[in-house]
Amino acid sequence: MDHINRPEKAGKVSRRVFYLSMQALLNAVLVGMVAKALVLLISLITNLSFYGELSFEERGPAGHHLGWVVILVPVIGSLIVGVMARFGSKAIRGHGIPEAMENIILNESRIPPVITILKPLSAAISIGTGGPFGAEGPIIATGGAMGSFTGQVIHISSAERKVLLAAGACAGMSAIFGSPLAAILLAIELLLFEFSPRSVIPVALSCIAGAGMHLLLFGNDPVFAMPPIPVVSDMALVTYVLMGAAIGVVAALVSRSVYWVEDMFEHLPIHWMWWPAIGAVAVGVIGYFAPHTMGVGYDNIKTLLTGEVTLTLMLSLCVLKYLSWVISLGSGTSGGTLAPLFTIGGAFGALMGVVVLQLFPGSGINLATAALIGMAAMFAGASRALLTAIVFALETTGQPHGLLPLIGACTTAYFVSFFLMKGSIMTEKIRRRGVHAPEEYIPDVMQQINAAMVVVQPEMMVKDTFTAAQVNILLDNHAYYQQHLLVTDADGRFAGYLDRQQLLVADENTMIAQLVSRTAPFLLPGDDINMVAQMLEKYQLSVLAVIEDNRLKGMVTAAAIMHTYSEKQLASARYHSAFFGNTRLLRLMARGKRLLVR
Repeated sequence: MDHINRPEKAGKVSRRVFYLSMQALLNAVLVGMVAKALVLLISLITNLSFYGELSFEERGPAGHHLGWVVILVPVIGSLIVGVMARFGSKAIRGHGIPEAMENIILNESRIPPVITILKPLSAAISIGTGGPFGAEGPIIATGGAMGSFTGQVIHISSAERKVLLAAGACAGMSAIFGSPLAAILLAIELLLFEFSPRSVIPVALSCIAGAGMHLLLFGNDPVFAMPPIPVVSDMALVTYVLMGAAIGVVAALVSRSVYWVEDMFEHLPIHWMWWPAIGAVAVGVIGYFAPHTMGVGYDNIKTLLTGEVTLTLMLSLCVLKYLSWVISLGSGTSGGTLAPLFTIGGAFGALMGVVVLQLFPGSGINLATAALIGMAAMFAGASRALLTAIVFALETTGQPHGLLPLIGACTTAYFVSFFLMKGSIMTEKIRRRGVHAPEEYIPDVMQQINAAMVVVQPEMMVKDTFTAAQVNILLDNHAYYQQHLLVTDADGRFAGYLDRQQLLVADENTMIAQLVSRTAPFLLPGDDINMVAQMLEKYQLSVLAVIEDNRLKGMVTAAAIMHTYSEKQLASARYHSAFFGNTRLLRLMARGKRLLVR
């Protein structure tokens, strides 16, 4: 009998987790270097495009003196990106995270290696020539591609390759923003679709290494440093929560508009290679009138978080930045969503703060906190990454007093967006292709059921001393529908399985002991149903014997598994009410009501 080579339980920590962690750490160091190189390359292209200087100095396009010629700069950059996508790889188009999710779900986490080079290069050209995106989206996509590539080179499973992809992607986010905990949560909420030691340990180590590279290459100041914000009052907290609900509505509308623009471009009668250039015309025209809408825009977020922003700049970053970004992203250029969502959300939050202070001066809110919760709530509502949004805002600003407003606003924005959108800005693209990303993390019912809970007694027992003729007579007199029969020896010990097909060709006087398979897998009562299902598939059996203390306890069938599984699912969804289910309590309440009426 065979009880060896049993399937390994999902999520089990083993030596392979150590090897994965070492590879994830190495990848994270490389991703950190790529992140720094990408930022330098964006700065170089920005200086060349808008100032005609060969310099790596960090500055945005807003200070240019090109006049109307500035309209042509994004168009030229987008033409180059379109050619790269057409003749290099179409996968460089888009946001980055949705494409990574699609590869995880449909392609066993395999991303073409060429993306490792083309994605950061195309993004640097797009952003450096005025594209209204941040550097984090492309580096997340690049980190994921590096993780996937190493996972394709070394001998690992698709589940382990998914871990390396997520670890590389989130190491990129951690390297850009110095936010390791938010990066870990991003992996859990958007990429891993699981929470287990096997996946979290390599991802966490990778994000820590990414944060270390941020300290080494970018410095130790918060990315979005802001003045200290006051402790929130009860009235201010209520106001921030209500503002979060309004931001949730806007987040849903923003997400829908991205895909509406994409649909409009799909109807154009020209090749998609030219779409980014058409979208770039809008970027250039808007940038001519509002230069702050072009480029990475991290400085805009820092300005909003000071709370000292002109109304004109707020409107520009809220409305014009949105128009520039949604048209450019919808055209299919190489870009991202995080920084634009933070900018648009921060500006919208600050605008709401101005309105609230005008109408309700005693609300106790301040504009810096309003911009902070706007930034995070917009991301939470659009991406459905609630915990990532909250923790990201805390890590990148270093403002502990912002925790309560952030939790309240982000939760209400997250709540409202569920009623207004089926998917999120991250999942809508793949949802339209018929791919549904997991939206919730619930305990695996299959792990809560073991073999002892689904074991049934066989309708008939066969001994190895029987003949084929005797077994056929038993089958004629019993309603037994399984393909395989359990066989025991004279002492009642499990001997193996008999395939009914063998009875059709065997001689009537053939002993069952000659037909039974001696390589007989079996179960222990504590084996969970995931293992049972895997063994049924592995050995192509219709039943599996359950052995306890060397004695046959019964058998497990697929039908028994499905029956118990359905019962568990129905029980978890069944509503229980102590109030309405207690008939004695109801009678007492009815009697009391009659006494009151008298």
